[in-house]
Amino acid sequence: MAVGTLRIRLVIRGARSLKDKRRVVKSLKDRIRNKFNASVAEVGALDDYRSALLGVAVVANDRAYVNSVLSQIANLASAARDAELADCDMEIF
Repeated sequence: MAVGTLRIRLVIRGARSLKDKRRVVKSLKDRIRNKFNASVAEVGALDDYRSALLGVAVVANDRAYVNSVLSQIANLASAARDAELADCDMEIF
């Protein structure tokens, strides 16, 4: 069994309130869940409307598959139009 985690730090330049941030984060979380069937949650920077920290987890029986899925999720986050990918940290156990 392989467990992979991905920590994604986003900068949301267009947000003027927490409501704007929630819209951007919810959209990205929904796209990740629907496309990759991965667990995703906002895990940090909850009170800062200009940034977001997302945690993503994927479990499978093949390390290469987990690595591939997490890489695709990172690419999806970097292509988000309302947010800028500031940092991405991947671990596979």
